[in-house]
Amino acid sequence: MAIFSRTFRSGLLIGCAIAVAVAAAAITYERYDTRTLKRTLRRDAVLCGVNTGLPGFSMPDDKGNWSGFDVDFCRAVAAAIFNDPKKVKFVPLDANQRFKELRDRKVDILSRNSTYSMSRETEYGLTFAGIAYYDGAGFMVPQSRNVSSGLELDGSKVCVQGNTTTQLNLADYFRANNIKYQELNLPSLEELIKAYDSGKCDVLTTDVSQLYAIRLRLTKPADHVILPDVVSKEPLAPVVRQRDDEWMMIVKWTLYAMINAEELGVTSQNIDQALKSKKPDVMRLVGTEGAYGEELDLPRDWAARIIRHVGNYGEVYDRNVGEGSKLAIPRGLNQLWNAGGIQYAPPIR
Repeated sequence: MAIFSRTFRSGLLIGCAIAVAVAAAAITYERYDTRTLKRTLRRDAVLCGVNTGLPGFSMPDDKGNWSGFDVDFCRAVAAAIFNDPKKVKFVPLDANQRFKELRDRKVDILSRNSTYSMSRETEYGLTFAGIAYYDGAGFMVPQSRNVSSGLELDGSKVCVQGNTTTQLNLADYFRANNIKYQELNLPSLEELIKAYDSGKCDVLTTDVSQLYAIRLRLTKPADHVILPDVVSKEPLAPVVRQRDDEWMMIVKWTLYAMINAEELGVTSQNIDQALKSKKPDVMRLVGTEGAYGEELDLPRDWAARIIRHVGNYGEVYDRNVGEGSKLAIPRGLNQLWNAGGIQYAPPIR
């Protein structure tokens, strides 16, 4: 009888433990399964986390109107869902708060020059939904220093923003090349720019795309050069929460639709002609063949909406950061795979 009683109690304890574990798992799942699309539809707007102010990527004017590469991506998501690129509320976030604010549901999507890395997915419970911009860390120096390579920066005082992958890349590069330096760690982008512009450091390091943008904000932009060195891989990507697959699919395929549109030659200027096309790839893209939109819980013309209101990938790149902008950053790796770059999207089929 005693043996039976002990066995019964042990079984009961094991059963309770399993029930608690299942309940905890259910709570965890509920925490992350946010049903973002339904919440976005009820709100009638996409909440988009962006940089506080980075020319070419996300920048407000004096009337609070936002523009930039990352801004246009969020407008593309809104166009796919609402057929209206204006149904976006932009939430400026600094580097220290961006991932936490997304995780805590303060924004629906983070489109903020954020580097895709393993630790950011595993530690924050986030998913990077496709690479929108291939970048890398680099260096900007005063032209008066007369240097042409990062290998000539021995003994430099380097400004870098803390809590970023750039800070890690800086340490790796100088250690690997046995170069001595002094680090000036700044908590925000604004403080980083002010410190470099005032001469508190003689090198500024961040992503190359950001260096082009920062140079425009300096007192004398022409007095500074961006060195040719690219010392890291910095794939920049829009970010969403994990276990929110429906929303992740919409965000991911918004990017892929824009890249595929450029490859197929479908632009904001010829979208009406594309809707009459008999080419299978174009028909699947614009929704005149197949039910790919419905599979995303969107209308058939979801991609046509994106292209009409925002443009394809090349259009967005050129007007914000490329030849049609003040930054004039060469396409480089961000050129399409069939034009010398590595930008590539899975097919819609």
